[in-house]
Amino acid sequence: MVLPSLDFSIDEYLRKRLMPVEGAIPQLPGIEMYGNSIPAASVGGDLFEYINFQQRYNIDARIARALRLAKEDLEPLLDGASPRNGVDHHVRWMESRPDYSPADGIAYRKAKSSEQLEIAENLHELYTTAGVLLVDAQGHDLIAAKIASTVHDTFHAFMLSELDQKGKTSTDLFEKINLRLAQSVTARNALGRTDNTKREIATMVYGEIQPEGIFRFVNFGHPPPLVFSAEFGRFMDIDEESMVQFLALGLEIPEDHPDRNKYFSMKVRKRQMDQSDVAQITLMNHGDILFLYTDGVYDGSDEEDRFAIQKVIDEHKNLPAKDICNAVLAYAVEQDLRLREAGEADRIDDKTVFLIRRT
Repeated sequence: MVLPSLDFSIDEYLRKRLMPVEGAIPQLPGIEMYGNSIPAASVGGDLFEYINFQQRYNIDARIARALRLAKEDLEPLLDGASPRNGVDHHVRWMESRPDYSPADGIAYRKAKSSEQLEIAENLHELYTTAGVLLVDAQGHDLIAAKIASTVHDTFHAFMLSELDQKGKTSTDLFEKINLRLAQSVTARNALGRTDNTKREIATMVYGEIQPEGIFRFVNFGHPPPLVFSAEFGRFMDIDEESMVQFLALGLEIPEDHPDRNKYFSMKVRKRQMDQSDVAQITLMNHGDILFLYTDGVYDGSDEEDRFAIQKVIDEHKNLPAKDICNAVLAYAVEQDLRLREAGEADRIDDKTVFLIRRT
């Protein structure tokens, strides 16, 4: 069989792979969202993606499977029959233990059945939930694009496991991504390691929005989200203490992780993530906008840039989210022209803007 040849380069492939399409934009009642990205070169290290649960996953079929397993897990395995699933395997192992009693098997089956009912309940919430993944890999070249692609692929591989086992995303997913970008002490990595070896560094924000305007998110080293108030025409102050933020992906390994000593870590966290590390922002009123960005647009600290972007949003706040997003990107591109004129073209970086507006 002759396979068709690829008629584009690796950088073109990665650029197309890392850019979402408008057909993936989730549709939630009372919520409008849009994002766009401009690489600094032919390919860049910025990635953003709409997580459209209804489009990407068959929620109906997943709920039906969870309900079927909830019923099946309660049913004892007939004598001589082969195990049907992991629950049967574990009960058979329990039966081999000298301290086993039939009540133990019944209790275990009830617990596993209850887990499946919870999964079905969690899956049902995905009908009214949309996600956004925003990644900024260090640099804006082919290596940066590869790092961003690694985060993307790792995220989606673990998301399948999350939906199978929990019916929703949990902090376990992000700990696994964090470990995936950590630098290991394996002999394979040591072969190419020097004192100036470039680490695979990327910041990441992942969040989920619901129709009530509630945005829950985790942040690994990324500039924090901003909230624009349509009523007051400005960015609102957010309690920084409630905005939990970790170091960039791979730089901080939790002390209680069993493989902690197998990875280099700039800093050691006391524990692995839990729900207390998930930050929350609520878009209170009609027209309020959640503003996500990468540092090629705004680094999160320059007050002059913050005021300028605020002005752009205020001038366009009654337009569709797509127009607001592109207006902010146009402002950022104008700033690049000034950098070039000042001989500081090396400061130009990839640019990504993502907006969520309550309508």
